[in-house]
This record gives sequence, C-alpha cells and structure tokens, in this order.
Amino acid sequence: MQTSLWVSKTGLAAMDAKLTTISNNLANVDTTGFKKDRIAFQDLFYEIQTQPGARLDQQNDSPSGIQLGTGVRVVGTQKVFTAGDTQTTSNQLDMAIDGQGFFMLELPNGETAYTRDGSFQVNADGVIVNAAGLPLQPQLTVPDNTTAITIGTDGLVTATVSGESEAQTVGEISLANFVNPAGLEATGGNLYLATEASGDAVEGVPGEDAFGALKQYALENSNVSVVEEMVDMIATQRAYEMNAKVVSASDEMLQYVSQNM
Repeated sequence: MQTSLWVSKTGLAAMDAKLTTISNNLANVDTTGFKKDRIAFQDLFYEIQTQPGARLDQQNDSPSGIQLGTGVRVVGTQKVFTAGDTQTTSNQLDMAIDGQGFFMLELPNGETAYTRDGSFQVNADGVIVNAAGLPLQPQLTVPDNTTAITIGTDGLVTATVSGESEAQTVGEISLANFVNPAGLEATGGNLYLATEASGDAVEGVPGEDAFGALKQYALENSNVSVVEEMVDMIATQRAYEMNAKVVSASDEMLQYVSQNM
C-alpha cells in the first residue's frame, strides 16, 4: 500500500475519534455533574532509513538522517474534573460539592459507585436515593411526617418532623476522593467506578482537608464550554478534510503511475 495512504488513514481515524469525543461533550452540555472528555494522541513508530549521525563517507555524518513517520493513534481519553457552574434549585435534597469529592452510591451488586450528580430524592421507604433509585452511602433514612430537611456544609443532615419542636439528626453525608480522578471508569448514568489507575477511595467529611463543602438547594452543571467545543469541532473538521485530501492526492498519483508506466 502507498505509505501516504496508510498515514492519512490513521489521521482520518484519529480525527473521527476526536469528533466522537466532542459530540459526546456537546450532547451532555446540560447533564448534571458531567465532566468533559479530552483525547490524547501519539505518533506511530518511524521508518528509519538512515540513522541520525550515520557515516555518509569518510569525512561526513548525516546531520538528521531519514525518518519517515507512519501516522497517529489514540492513546487515551481523560475526564477533565474542573468544577462546573452552580445552579440554584428549589429541591431541598439537591446538593452541589463546592470543591473536590464525589458522592457515594450503592449499586445493586453491592459495589460502590461515585458521582458528582447531587440530585437526590426520597423513595417509598424514606431512603435518600438518586434518580436511578441507588441509595446514598452511608445510607440515610428520613423519618415519617418530615416537613423539612436541612443539609449542612459539613454533610450533617437534620429533619424537622411534624409535631416535634426539635429537629432530628438523620445522619452525615461523607464524600470520597481519589489520587487520580481521571483514572476512574465512567459507566454512564453519571457514575464512576474505582480502578487501579484511580487508586482507592479516600473518605472524608465535606469541608475538611481536601474535600469540598456541600451546598443545599444547588446542583453542579456540566463543565462543557459550548464555544470551546465548537472551535475544536471546526479545527477537527478541517484536519479531517486535509487527511482526506491526502488520500485523494495519493490515489491520483497511483492512477497516474498505472496509466503512464
């Protein structure tokens, strides 16, 4: 195969992968707690026809050699865990983390998932759960006939019960953090799982050490910037077109050779 065809093919595949990442970011621009992705590329191995510094004759060495690249490949995608804007809501169980940390949820298989989506509700048993019905960890149960719930910046949850003068303590919300949040496995549903790359979860009290404080009646918006993504999309489209142009040019060169040789 013509080398330039192969190289441009890898460029087309790389730009297609980048465009997929951009489209996913834009699709989730209004997803609560969503963290945008960015993609990383590396050049492929080189065909070294002449080593740099190789002896050309008895007196001269090659200053740079002949090294022909063979294209590009995707080496990874990374979640960017910068904070999104905070949106005020009227739901007393909505929470935003002002800083680092993740809410912990219990999956049906008993494992723990992590999320920045702080939109919670109360199920039929009075347990605080997310929109998919997964209970918040540590599990908190709201008493019957509760008229108001208060969540402190340190995660202390209290409930005002009808007919009682003093608020009852429901429990405390803990947060988890990781040495390398970018190493978390995104599973969809605004959930992440711990991996060897992320390290083990470190639990702590909101507002203490490196953990962010909680904000009641608030949600964290997606950290996707539409303007930045649109600019990246245009640049990616132009790069894709240029790689496609190389394919066309290589095809014309091969056609010329086949017709005139």
